[in-house]
Amino acid sequence: MASNRLVYVTLTNNSQRETADAANPEAPNNDGHIIRFIDADKHVGTRFKWEIFILASETRGTEDAFTDPDGLWADPDGRLFIQTDGGQPDGLNNQMVVADTRTGEIRRLFTGVTGDEVTGITVTPDRRTMFINTQHPGNGDPNNTTFPNLPDKYGNLRPRDCTLVITRKDGGPVGS
Repeated sequence: MASNRLVYVTLTNNSQRETADAANPEAPNNDGHIIRFIDADKHVGTRFKWEIFILASETRGTEDAFTDPDGLWADPDGRLFIQTDGGQPDGLNNQMVVADTRTGEIRRLFTGVTGDEVTGITVTPDRRTMFINTQHPGNGDPNNTTFPNLPDKYGNLRPRDCTLVITRKDGGPVGS
């Protein structure tokens, strides 16, 4: 995900990693991390600098803990929307958090249902309406969840993939 001169890349997790290095500072890496590249020449240069933006393991024990970063979107105001796919800490479901790319502050914006993955993201041009997806809620098992609670043609409730619409109560840009 590119934002001006910055490019963000998720390394969702790697429980098989045996050796740590500068780009992969945890071995094994059960929680994942995000690397930030700083481009030297408008994404056509041959040089760049990089740094670890977030080690997901360092969010454990905080109010906005997450692991397994997967989907990303950076808005023009420096907010990075991070969607997760994997085992979340403290019994949480997969989620979407928002990180301030300048301060590193993280806030949870959305929490999914049991067994789902939060995926896909797009916004209206004014960023006041956001669309995200949840896929395989409950891993397809209605004993885990029946979200979004829409009956099939036989009247049975079963979990289904769906698109969700997110807006702010005050009408402002989502994530602000």
